[in-house]
Amino acid sequence: MNPKTSQILFLFIHATILSISFCQNNPNFENCTHTFRCGSFSNLSYPFWGGSRPLSCGYPGFELNCDGAAPLLDISSLSYRVLQINFSTHTLHLARQDLWNNTCPEILRNTSLDPDLFQIPPDFDDANITLYFNCTDDRQIRVLNLTEFSCHANGAVATINAVDASPGTGAGITCGGSISVPVNRTAARALETPAASSINVLRDALASGFFVKWSADNSGCEICRRSGGACGYDPTVGTTACYKKSQGSMQVGAATPASVARVEAPAPTASPPPRRSSGQLGKILGIVFGVIGTNVLSVAVVCYLRRRCMERRPNSNQVTNQDIEKFLLQHGSLASKRYRYSEIKKITKSFHHKLGQGGYGIVYKGTLPDGCLVAVKVLSEANGDGEDGEEFINEVASISRTSHVNIVNLLGFCYDGNQRALVYEFMPNQSLDKFISKDGLVKADCGLDLNKLYKIAVGVAKGLEYLHTGCNTRIVHFDIKPQNILLDEEFCPKISDFGLAKLCKKKQSVLSMLGARGTIGYIAPEVFSRNFGGVSHKSDVYSYGMMLLKMAGATTKNVVTEEDENYFPDKIYEQVVIKRIDECGVREEEERRRKMYLAGFWCVQTMPSDRPSISKVVEMLEGSLESIGIPPKPILFSGILAAQEISALTSLEEEEEEEEEEDVSLEVV
Repeated sequence: MNPKTSQILFLFIHATILSISFCQNNPNFENCTHTFRCGSFSNLSYPFWGGSRPLSCGYPGFELNCDGAAPLLDISSLSYRVLQINFSTHTLHLARQDLWNNTCPEILRNTSLDPDLFQIPPDFDDANITLYFNCTDDRQIRVLNLTEFSCHANGAVATINAVDASPGTGAGITCGGSISVPVNRTAARALETPAASSINVLRDALASGFFVKWSADNSGCEICRRSGGACGYDPTVGTTACYKKSQGSMQVGAATPASVARVEAPAPTASPPPRRSSGQLGKILGIVFGVIGTNVLSVAVVCYLRRRCMERRPNSNQVTNQDIEKFLLQHGSLASKRYRYSEIKKITKSFHHKLGQGGYGIVYKGTLPDGCLVAVKVLSEANGDGEDGEEFINEVASISRTSHVNIVNLLGFCYDGNQRALVYEFMPNQSLDKFISKDGLVKADCGLDLNKLYKIAVGVAKGLEYLHTGCNTRIVHFDIKPQNILLDEEFCPKISDFGLAKLCKKKQSVLSMLGARGTIGYIAPEVFSRNFGGVSHKSDVYSYGMMLLKMAGATTKNVVTEEDENYFPDKIYEQVVIKRIDECGVREEEERRRKMYLAGFWCVQTMPSDRPSISKVVEMLEGSLESIGIPPKPILFSGILAAQEISALTSLEEEEEEEEEEDVSLEVV
């Protein structure tokens, strides 16, 4: 064959192979871009792997055992039950499997973590408790006021054991062994109360678990995902990998011009073949380039059809998008004006004026074409885990059916692909928390005195009363806190942020719930443990009560000191309810403060059945001081539970309820 013809054919074959390689999908990308299910958890992805998902799609140390309802994760020779996974914060909620519904493990091992992979965040509300086993003298336990429990060796002989919820207290007792276990701080403090004699309280404390942050090249994986890749791990080199959709993107360097230039023509022979005429060479070139053009066109068509097919393949994010579109079509009469994303950019002047930021997005100041000022909440970009879709639907479904002076008005929304935003009326005084400093006191010269705080408290209570009883469908907010109480120019309060709300029928006294809902310091005990009762509208009453206590103390410097903040309601109860309840002849301002304190303590009663309805709270605040009874001191007075610290898997009965859970947030009752 003529050397020139040989080179042309080589280029044709090489171009064809290269074109096909660019069109073919990377199998690693195909495997790792899809989420997987493990036990009762769905939509799991990197760094987790296990079952049918290979290590190449995960990270060493994150293999899940998916045989049971709850995934198990082995860390430093101990097996942990996974209660919750939060991909946005890279946190895991774990509980020791050997102590799950069991207070007496066969082998005593301290909780140990791999520091390269897992760290306990210092800002999370966890605490260590110590379990002592085979103690020789129960008198030492009683002197130190430790909680005692029994284990039965071989099913017969009972051993003496103790729990130390305050590290160091039980250091002097003589026992056969001990283990240290991190648990939720409120659960640990519950062990110090008289009710802790129940073995169920100890089991609940152990089942409450603790939180860790994981490290698996988080920043590198985020960069990979933003570039359209899928995160994984390459065991051959021991590093993380970023798989691209197309094989070509991984093999571009395989066909550089230099590699083509190195192809040499065959050495001339003694009798070189006769030269072809220019006409013959032109025919060959025409045929070759014709075939190349046809081939490349065919490959392009195949690539286009293949990608169209891949785009039509349903995934979790598209299903969520379809659910939202279906909801908006079915309930269009509920929703306000719908904006395009380009309109949202114009309204906010390309997101120029930032007002604040929360867990689900950023709030910007904007102006409508008619000059009306608005606050635009831009939700975090959809990531396919369904949580952002639920947040959006909850907000639109809940607030669109309300009309009350103490509920913020939703003026419009944006749902444009993965871009989502909510347009509210603008509140010039922003939120209540802006007026309260970190030490819990009202900021100087802010124009907010006790009388205004009292009116704000009454307004919020009336807004909650409307949500619980005034709508055709009861709305439970689940996130009442100062940050979600907006104030207009006259300090009229308006409840906002319905992203965690649930809709239910008025006759439905107990809500089924498998997700974490709430904020540190405002979450009711029953959300953490069903031993305290069922989750209901009384959970909002608890959150409101915690906020009411903080508002009442915000203008009094000597009620609680900063170092006492962990015992906040406890100290207030001692200083206000016990020591000063007999004082009489108080001024109107002091009377209002006391009404706020007394109503607040009724609201934060440990058992939901002991709390008043929000309608009764309104009566307390607007009635006379003498008509409010003296509230009992709550058992769990700290009441500090984090939203990330709660999982519906914290007790065994919740596992039984899992199949009965219905997704109220996607349904307008």
